[in-house]
Amino acid sequence: MNKNTEKRVIISYNRRDRNSVRIAEDICAELTAAGITPLSLKYDDGSMGGLNGAQSTESGEGCLCMITVGGDGSIISHGKLAAVCEIPLLGVNTGRLGFMANLEPSEIKRIPGIILGEFRVSRRMMMSVEVSYANGGMLHQNTLNDVVVSRDSKSKLPEFCVYCGETEVSRLRADGVIFSTPTGSTAYSLSAGGPIIDPAMKCIEYTALCPHSLFSRPMLFSAERTVQLRVNSYQDSRVTISFDGDSGYPFGDGDVLTMRSGGPDLMLIETGEGFFGSVNRKLMQPLR
Repeated sequence: MNKNTEKRVIISYNRRDRNSVRIAEDICAELTAAGITPLSLKYDDGSMGGLNGAQSTESGEGCLCMITVGGDGSIISHGKLAAVCEIPLLGVNTGRLGFMANLEPSEIKRIPGIILGEFRVSRRMMMSVEVSYANGGMLHQNTLNDVVVSRDSKSKLPEFCVYCGETEVSRLRADGVIFSTPTGSTAYSLSAGGPIIDPAMKCIEYTALCPHSLFSRPMLFSAERTVQLRVNSYQDSRVTISFDGDSGYPFGDGDVLTMRSGGPDLMLIETGEGFFGSVNRKLMQPLR
């Protein structure tokens, strides 16, 4: 087969979970039988020597799609690469909730037919985030889910100041604040009392964590807006930033966190009832 016409699919998986590795290998077999070449990322393979049945690669460029095997965390971590490569992503759930994954392990025989046929794509907004440190340092991240700024567990309550452009819109003492994309609205923000947002929308959601206030409510900003956060510490209160669950970045007085819509959208392959079907089945029903 000519390399230019070769059908290739990149598979990402949770290599720390034996079940995910096994399911990924089964998917490789299904793809190979359908005339599709499976690839696996080198940094996924780690010290395992590669995924059985897949060729190792450093990039997903030119692939039909990416398949993730794991939970929502796997989609969030690998979805950024899929977005950069401009290829759609199909999730196979081996985690607990698997809200963004559209297939269960029992359905992997459907995969060749899905990716070679017509499928729906849900475009998911990414958020471009910058931290300007008072000492002149800079940090940039693209997030698919959320940015969480919170105090350490033994720290005094700091004051969080939120701005839209140059206008202050909120100043409160709280355990922290969450800024989420519509995709992230069904995650930590939902648990903190935020609304579920249709992922087709383009906006940034702001939700406070345990605010010491009777008047704090979640707020939505247009994706065209620039949202900023500053913090005023109290008795050396300590604050850290988490980007899509990757935590441990310091944040303090004089630092500025800036968020806006940015980066390529993630194209998430939908099967069945899609987003609102998942809302009904996985969030509105009692957990089993």
